Amino acid sequence: MARQLNITSGQIVATALHTEVQRSYLEYAMSVIVGRALPDVRDGLKPVHRRILYAMHELGLTPDRPYRKCARVVGDVLGKYHPHGDQAVYDALVRMVQEFSSRYPLLAGHGNFGSVDDDPPAAMRYTETRLAAVGNEGLLAEISEATVDFIGNFDNSQQEPIVLPAQLPFLLLNGSSGIAVGMATNIPPHNLGEVIDGLIALIDRPDLPDQQLFELIPGPDFPTGGEIIDTAGIREAYTSGRGSIPMRGIAQFEEIQPGRGRHRRPAIVVTELPFQVNKAAWIEKIADLVNQGRIEGIQDIRDESDRDGMRVVIELKREAQPELVLNALYKLTPLQSNFGAIMLALADGQPRQMPLRELLQQFLDFREQTLTRQYRHELQQTENRIHVVEGLLAALGNLDNIIDILRHAPDGTTAKLRMQEQFDFSDRQADAILSMPLRRLTGLERQNLQEEFDRLNTQIQDLQQLLNNRREFLKALKKELRALKRKFADPRRTRIQTAAERVEETQRLAAIVAEEEATEQNVVLEFTHRGYVRRLSPKAYERQQAKQDVQLSKTLVEADDFVTHVQPAQTGQELLMLTRSGKAYTIHVGDIPLTTRQSKGTPLVTLLPPNAQGDPETLVAQFVLSLELETQDLLILTQQGRIKRLPLSEFTNITGRGLTVIKLKDDDELLSVNRVEPGQEIVLASSGGRLLRFEVDDEQVPIVGRAAQGQQALRLRKQETLVGCVIVNSDDHVLLVSTQGQAKRLAVNEVRLATRGEIGSQAMQFTAKTDTLVGIMPALPKTTVTVLTTSDRIAQLPIQAAPLVGKDTAGKRLLKLDRQEKIVSLTLISLGAAKADWDNRSDAD
Repeated sequence: MARQLNITSGQIVATALHTEVQRSYLEYAMSVIVGRALPDVRDGLKPVHRRILYAMHELGLTPDRPYRKCARVVGDVLGKYHPHGDQAVYDALVRMVQEFSSRYPLLAGHGNFGSVDDDPPAAMRYTETRLAAVGNEGLLAEISEATVDFIGNFDNSQQEPIVLPAQLPFLLLNGSSGIAVGMATNIPPHNLGEVIDGLIALIDRPDLPDQQLFELIPGPDFPTGGEIIDTAGIREAYTSGRGSIPMRGIAQFEEIQPGRGRHRRPAIVVTELPFQVNKAAWIEKIADLVNQGRIEGIQDIRDESDRDGMRVVIELKREAQPELVLNALYKLTPLQSNFGAIMLALADGQPRQMPLRELLQQFLDFREQTLTRQYRHELQQTENRIHVVEGLLAALGNLDNIIDILRHAPDGTTAKLRMQEQFDFSDRQADAILSMPLRRLTGLERQNLQEEFDRLNTQIQDLQQLLNNRREFLKALKKELRALKRKFADPRRTRIQTAAERVEETQRLAAIVAEEEATEQNVVLEFTHRGYVRRLSPKAYERQQAKQDVQLSKTLVEADDFVTHVQPAQTGQELLMLTRSGKAYTIHVGDIPLTTRQSKGTPLVTLLPPNAQGDPETLVAQFVLSLELETQDLLILTQQGRIKRLPLSEFTNITGRGLTVIKLKDDDELLSVNRVEPGQEIVLASSGGRLLRFEVDDEQVPIVGRAAQGQQALRLRKQETLVGCVIVNSDDHVLLVSTQGQAKRLAVNEVRLATRGEIGSQAMQFTAKTDTLVGIMPALPKTTVTVLTTSDRIAQLPIQAAPLVGKDTAGKRLLKLDRQEKIVSLTLISLGAAKADWDNRSDAD
């Protein structure tokens, strides 16, 4: 038995659980925010980066000294300032070395520090580092207790700076990213010369309009270059502190010759990628999209990058349109991506989201405080020194008396007191005179002391002027910034696309797309029960149709996949797809890869936006949108029997986020979606063999909004479910099939015309008590039904094989099933309907 804890001694304080949890969590959150994840607005550093730099400063790893092992640096940081994991410290050190991560790396590295392909750096025992010139001069040159405050480390054995005396706003120059508790920061890097120009302009004119400030700092400057294609996101980020900045890689078109004797081919050559894009993963993404058929026209991909720079050659097929392929790469791969700017940093110990102007002003305020402390410290040191020099000069002027005092004094203390009494020297002056060597008595040394006295006087006047005259103070600050700009500024790497260039590109691409759409092609789309789609030419479909006519059989065969739906279309049309969760998406028919008869096809879900991709069985229905269909309605039925009607005209111009077509309860989902026209009727079927027939009109099924849940279509009994619905006319026939293979055809007019919400009438009799209805289909001429069993076997049967009988019969067993095997679904497909529909469309055109 476990031993009980003795808590009788001491004091027990009763605390409410929610109060203790709230207090503890807030303390933890603030610890993460202040001590780990967010940078300081003053020096732009997180604690781990600041400690690494200060530890290297203490080790003397300046740019003019040899490299030292990173393991030594990491060890010092862990032992003195940062008691966390060594890998976390090394990862932070590596990022400060990587030129593709930092716009102005604060550290210089020797060895393998990773690559843009996300190759890992070598272990810290192999790599070496030291301070970079910009990091040493811009952050550590002025560090002392006189310029910034110091605090004790984790065990009070060392002192570390709270902030480094930054001479440049590294928060903007190198940017920062971090995730805290309930907040995150993601600040883009900028060009040093542009930021300094903006600082100087704000010094001269604190009320500088935003427009003029944004002209000086037009946008981020990423270390990997690239191109910013829209300035709206930049302006939003600079004015509010948050915005989305679209970035693109740099690509150009070239003509290349793949090999000797081969024809020249067009190629897309990518020389720069957007910031933080993994090159190897991007190339792999392109290869996957090509294999899936989502990007057409690519023949080969080669990475020809070397020490001189990046070069990825995307070789195209001879008939490909380079502009369209490049546009597909922009849309489907990270070659175009967004940088979500969140300009959040610690100001006065509190996290704040700040616009660009405030970030610059915060740095200027900090720099003013640092310089003021530095000037005051220098003034004090200079005054102390001039006081000593003044005493030495006075002593040299009374040298005989000083020597006489020293000759007759019994000890140094007596001599010091006598000098102070006779010449009114201070303690510091007297000590300096007593420690003065004999060589200082020479004429040359006297001259040097006088020159030093004059120089110190001038220096004191300059420092007093800087401290007392704000105009001179700001003038000195601007002079310092300009000197840093001359030393460290470099040309901008990231290009910003102008509005005129953006319009020209859009118009050029629209013209190419219009030219492509002007040559629209007639195609046939085949959808399979595994969620694949095949785009076939009409001739290929006719050959496949003839082959299927031969293969019709009443025997169940093993099948991995089979066609469930065929639709004629044109490459310029839109394909509407609806999911079980009640969302609708559209894609261009021309974006579906053209395949052969033997191809498995393309998974439909891979053609959807990334947020909609998932299980292929989430798709319920697909329709090709055309001018004729926009006058029709969609009849939507859910698993729990809710029904609603929506006009198809609402499904045009759907964005990538999709469109919600019905508000579903948590345990409900879409069962079927059908096109319907006024005057048609609907027949609903339950698993118990009951049918409910009613007209589709404004009274029975009114048109409602997309957010509506719909109305109850059929009253269900216990253990009963909806199995489907069909759109019919009064003189049509329907096909009913049970799970045990019983099938029959039934005239629609034998089912009583009722109203929505009724229980319906029994229309299917079962020979076994365990048998249930599995599906209902329209019994059209020249059609076949494909049945799928629990054993993944299928059979394709002509509709005429099922007898045409009345409501009171069980029908005929069409298939011989194994023991425990049942039919789980059936699909109706017209082998000639698609071809006929396509012919009708061609005649109409």
